[in-house]
Amino acid sequence: MRADRLVSLVLLLRQRGRLTADTLARELEVSTRTVLRDIEALSAAGVPVYAERGRHGGFALLPGFRTELTGLNHDEALALLTAGSGRGEQVFGLGPALASAMRKVVDALPESHQATAGDAARRFLVEPETDLLSRRAVTDEVSDATMFEIRRAVLAGRKLRIHYAATGQSPQWRTVDPIGLVTVRDRGYLLATRSGADRTYRLSRVLAAEELPEAAQRPDRVDLDRVWRERCAEFLSAGHIAVLVRVDPKRREDLLSSAVAVRTAEVDADGRLRLEVTFQDLRHAEWALWQLGTDAEALTPEALRTALRDRAAAMAARYADTQETVAPPRPGMPLHAVSDRATRSGSTAAQAGNNARSTKNH
Repeated sequence: MRADRLVSLVLLLRQRGRLTADTLARELEVSTRTVLRDIEALSAAGVPVYAERGRHGGFALLPGFRTELTGLNHDEALALLTAGSGRGEQVFGLGPALASAMRKVVDALPESHQATAGDAARRFLVEPETDLLSRRAVTDEVSDATMFEIRRAVLAGRKLRIHYAATGQSPQWRTVDPIGLVTVRDRGYLLATRSGADRTYRLSRVLAAEELPEAAQRPDRVDLDRVWRERCAEFLSAGHIAVLVRVDPKRREDLLSSAVAVRTAEVDADGRLRLEVTFQDLRHAEWALWQLGTDAEALTPEALRTALRDRAAAMAARYADTQETVAPPRPGMPLHAVSDRATRSGSTAAQAGNNARSTKNH
């Protein structure tokens, strides 16, 4: 690990020039004291690193120095492959490895291309922390130590002991045979088997993990994409209700935030979205659709339409007027029209009073 850190330190100084000990410590995720010891080790090994004192001082390499120590280790290669398919810097605890790997990649480029590559990279921003509505992305939090044990067991093919907090249950230790890791919309999952039965564990609910020496009971080769599709199909069919909804595009995220999953999505001719989504049960679906008001319409099942219609009727009855009142005049309405409407309303009220008195007399 120290050898990798020393290489990263040299590459940082090559690519950025003079850097302070605090900056190097922050980049390498170590203490300032560790950086100073690494600088001494590099100097002793013949690397021409020197210190510049003063307000704008720091550490730098002699001009023209170049290293060929650009080979990728296992974790760095894995990080690059993962980064190619999504937000790899936040996936499976590979962030530091990815940063180190990218420094090596940049250093391996011809000098004439290094500045161009740096400028180009600054033109792209992938998955920032917030969207245009200032909503922060919700990401799973897994400790580095826990993620390291899980990742190591998955790659080594060994049994894994996890302390897992299932929804609505107290945390329990369980031993599983890990198959692979999946990340979907910033949520990570461990695919595994337990006593031969398929199991899918949310990584954010794994409180601790321990790789065991025993070999995992699993096939030598795996089509993880196929396994994930099968697990999704099984999950969606496990007691959930499927609902076909037409929704205003601007309320799409509101709908998806409350749904369990989305099965299909298409756009109707009028621009509205037609989505097939799943909910936990009929009551969950009724609650979710009611929140969207007239921006969404449940097309199926009929039981959900009936439930929403009954709820709307009950709400209308609760707020129904018991007396006819005069609506406020519209802007620009002629005065005689306002007077006529008030007269008609008063006549109606008087007639109702006469009818009530007549009934009482009889």
